[in-house]
Amino acid sequence: MSQDWFGARGLRDPAPVRLFCLAHAGGGGSFFRSWRELLTPDVAVVPVILPGRESRSRERPYRRMADLVEALAASLAPHLDRPFALFGHSMGAAVAFETAHLLARGNGPRPRRLFVSGRRPPTMPSRRPDLHRLPDDQFIDAVARMGGTPPELLRRRELLDVFLPRLRADFEVNETYQPGPRTRLSCPVSAFTGDTDPEVDALEMAAWQSVTDGEFVLRVFRGGHFYLVDAAVPLTRVILAELQATPVGP
Repeated sequence: MSQDWFGARGLRDPAPVRLFCLAHAGGGGSFFRSWRELLTPDVAVVPVILPGRESRSRERPYRRMADLVEALAASLAPHLDRPFALFGHSMGAAVAFETAHLLARGNGPRPRRLFVSGRRPPTMPSRRPDLHRLPDDQFIDAVARMGGTPPELLRRRELLDVFLPRLRADFEVNETYQPGPRTRLSCPVSAFTGDTDPEVDALEMAAWQSVTDGEFVLRVFRGGHFYLVDAAVPLTRVILAELQATPVGP
């Protein structure tokens, strides 16, 4: 069912705009829990729950971007009955970008705005070597250095053994992703990053401007790759202001 992909609470929210939120590799819908209170009553926060995460932990995770985005777009279709936007952080930024493109190729509704965070644009290669093929211990160490994974999970081997294949699959999606030629999006794009993020800097985030013919905005917050945890209040204020300032498209 399409609802399996989304937090049911977000779909029931009567707010005039839906914000579909895609987390980083290994992240789930709970990453955006605090945003509900910060954006209510103007925006319905709808976390996207990918197979292999949280309530879908028994499902096989995707390993290729094209397969993931095709399934996600199909599941989104019944829930685009009001203005909506896409937000993606890190791996989620690439998923949101590809989803926006797939929706743009159809005749249905298009995003009011695309928000991308903490990832180089698809036209730029990653700064670091691929991680998804590393032996377990090296992979765990590399992921731990990035932050964002609960330390208690990394310390408990029985939990890690369950979580690790799903996390590795997410990294495989991100690291094997090779975007082909794309027309430019027509929707506005907002790019966010932390000022000490080791994965991407402000200049690289500014290169997202090349993906759209619409308005482009870059905003830099204090913090590293997971700056948005501590910056949830100012970040959601910016998101709300930019959604309210964006005219509703066709």
